[in-house]
Amino acid sequence: MPDPKDPSRIVTTTTTTTFSMAKDMARSICQRFLEARFIESADGRYQQVYTMKGTVWQLTPKGICILDRFCSRNGIQQKQVAELIGNSIAQLVIMERDGSTDKVVSDRGTIEVIFRRFMGVNGLNVKGSVGLADSESLSDYRDGLTGVKLASERKVGGKTYKDTFTGKAATDWLMDCCTTVDRRETIEIASLFITYDLMEPIQQDRAHAAQYPGNNIFQPTKNAIYQLTGKGKDIVSGALARGRTSESEVPQPTRPGIARDSNTQRLDKILNDAALRLLFRENLRETHCEENLSFYLDVDEFVRSCRVATRQAQKNPNSTSMDGIKEIMAQAYGIYNAFLAPGSPCELNIDHQLRNNLATRMTKAVGQDVAMIDTLHEVTSLFEDAQNAVFKLMASVRRVSPAPPCRPRDPFLGG
Repeated sequence: MPDPKDPSRIVTTTTTTTFSMAKDMARSICQRFLEARFIESADGRYQQVYTMKGTVWQLTPKGICILDRFCSRNGIQQKQVAELIGNSIAQLVIMERDGSTDKVVSDRGTIEVIFRRFMGVNGLNVKGSVGLADSESLSDYRDGLTGVKLASERKVGGKTYKDTFTGKAATDWLMDCCTTVDRRETIEIASLFITYDLMEPIQQDRAHAAQYPGNNIFQPTKNAIYQLTGKGKDIVSGALARGRTSESEVPQPTRPGIARDSNTQRLDKILNDAALRLLFRENLRETHCEENLSFYLDVDEFVRSCRVATRQAQKNPNSTSMDGIKEIMAQAYGIYNAFLAPGSPCELNIDHQLRNNLATRMTKAVGQDVAMIDTLHEVTSLFEDAQNAVFKLMASVRRVSPAPPCRPRDPFLGG
C-alpha cells in the first residue's frame, strides 16, 4: 500500500500462509492441472492420468501463459518465474466468461472468433497423411496460433474427403490454445461450431453414440470425423467477416456524452459486444496495454457487486450483509493494488491528481458498518473517474472500429 505519510512510497506487507493437504487431495489437484493442460509429462508422451511415481512433469506453454498472467496481475516478480516465462508466451484465446456463473460466453459472434483461431492464424494446418493429422504429439499447438490438425485426404465410407479432422483433435486444440479448464467446455464450444454451421460430421463414432445417447452433437473421439462447411470456409477466408453482425448487435445503452460515429461510440460498441471485446483484447495485448481493458471490466463488475451489497446492507443490516460489504471492500483494495497504486504491477496511465486522490482515500482508516458503506461510495466514485479516464485513453490510442475488417493487423480476422 502507499505510505500514508508519502503516497509516492510503497509499504509492502507480506503474509505467509502455510497449510497441510492430504496426499489424495494433492493428487486430485494435480490431476486437474493435467486435465486443464497446465502441466504435461516431460518425456513428450501424452498422458491423461497423473501419476506420483515414475514420471517427471513440466509446465505446458498454456500453463506458463496462465502463470504469467497471474504473476502480472498480482505483482509477483520472482527471478525463477521470469526465467521460466522467458519470451515464449503462447498466444492463448482468452475466453470471455459470464461474471456470475463463470460460463464461457457463447453468442454467435464470439464462437465465430474462436473458430477463426481454431482454423489457424497463418492458414490451415494441413498434414500430408492421416497418421500425422491424428498423432498425439504434445508440440503441435505450442504457439497457440497454429490451427487444428487437418488430414489433406481421408477416405470415409468409400469416399475421399479433403481437410478433415477428428473430434479428439478439436478438443485437444480447444484445451491447449484457449483458457478452457475442463474438456466439457471444449465439447460445448465444438458443439456450437456445428450448431452455427461452421463444421459438420462426416463420420459418427457409433460406440460413443451408444455410450452417451442423446448427447451427440459433437463427439470428442478419434473415430468421429469432421470437416468445414461452406460457411465455415467463408468465415476462415474472411468473406463473412466483412459486415458481420453479432447476436449482441442490438442497440446498447451508450455512455453519457458520446457522439455518434465517434471513436468513443465505436469503443462503447466494442465493450458491449463479447466477440469484439475478445478481438480488442488481442489488439491491446499486441500493443502491451491489455491492463486498460482488464481494469475497465473489473470496475464494471465491482460497481455492480457494490450496488447489490450496499442495497442489501441498508435494507437488512446484519452480520451477513456486512460480511458482503467487507468482501466488496477487499475487492476494491485488490483492484487498487493491481492497477492504481504507485508502482503497482499493472499501473495505469491516469491523471496525477486522480491518482493522489485515490491514494489518499485508500490509505485512510476504514470504519465499520455504516461508515464502511460511506467509504465504499467514495471509492466507487473515484474508481468510476479512473474508469472514464481509461475509456478515453483506449478510445484515443488508435481509431477503433466495431467491424473486424477495419483491423487487418489481426491475422485471424481475415480482413
